[in-house]
Order: sequence, then C-alpha cells, then structure tokens
Amino acid sequence: MVGNPTRNRIVERRAATRREILDAAWAQAREVGIASITLRDIARSVGMQPPSLYSHFDSKNAVYDAMYGEAWAGYEAHAATALAPLPDRPRAAVQRIGRVFFDFAAADLARHQLMNQRTIPGFEPSPETYAIAVRVLDRAIEVLATLGVTERADIDIWLALVGGLVDQQHANDPGGDRYARLLERAIDMWADAVGVPA
Repeated sequence: MVGNPTRNRIVERRAATRREILDAAWAQAREVGIASITLRDIARSVGMQPPSLYSHFDSKNAVYDAMYGEAWAGYEAHAATALAPLPDRPRAAVQRIGRVFFDFAAADLARHQLMNQRTIPGFEPSPETYAIAVRVLDRAIEVLATLGVTERADIDIWLALVGGLVDQQHANDPGGDRYARLLERAIDMWADAVGVPA
C-alpha cells in the first residue's frame, strides 16, 4: 500500500535554492558592499543564469527585502536569548540592551547598513519585513518603559547614541573596539540624564 507523501520535494528544492541565493547575496554584500551587489554576480556564484533568478526573486530589491527581513529576524532571535533574563538593576538592564544591539550591529557591516541605514538607492522594505523591525523596536520601547524611560525623545536619543557608536566603530575602527569601549560610559551619561537609577 502506498502512503501519502510527507514531503514536498519541489518546495524543499525551491527553498534550498532561495537560501543559496541569499547566502550568495550576503557573501557578495560583505565583499563589495551592500549597495553594490548585482544579480549577475549572485547568479554566477550559485551556478545559474541571471534570468533564472527571477523565478525566485522578481527584482534586486526583492533580494534586499528578503535580506532585510532575515537580518531583523536574526536580531530578534538573538536578542530573545541574549536579553533573557535582563538584570534586575535598571542601569545594568539598559547597559545589556545597548551592548547586545551594539555587538550584533558591529559584527557585520553589510547587515548593519541594510538594517539601520539608507545606503541602497530606491530600496524600501516591504510592509511584511518592516513589521519585524517595528516589532523589535516596540519591544525595546516596552522594556525601556519598565525601566522608567517613557519619553519618546529620551528613547530616540538612546537609539541615536547606540547606533551612532556602531557607525563610528565601523567607520573608524573596523574590527577593533575603540567605540565598543565607550558604549558603557555613553549609556551611563544618557541614563544619568534621563534618571535611570545606577
């Protein structure tokens, strides 16, 4: 007796090909810069003709969109583990939140640029992938609120502070720790200003 198939091999192959394309796009982004990837080079690296890519992604921006969603989903999963549980002391909790984001963003320039900067002319994430970034930000705002930080301007300064240090790290000491070493001090200055207990 023939049983019902439990696997759809066509869907599995398609998913594996998409994964291979995205892996090639990330590799190229890390080599030549996120804004300089080309579908032709991606296709070449996965052994297919450029027109064949269009059966998986309808444009280069669709590749960027998948990468954007992957990057934010990766951070969301990483933060869920790295921030659980948060320290009981509010100042230590704020420090941990900043450090987890800083380290994730500083570890990969291409990923950071795609997630946090507008380096790709004409690219905007789709509502579906942007929703992941919004969910991450909303979660951070909720956590900061539990620590007594509720003013949106204070949250915006915190985001700019941590993001700015990531930018400086990438720009002025890639692979080093010059700005990573300043993070705790900068967050303490901000926390003093907004009243997060030491």
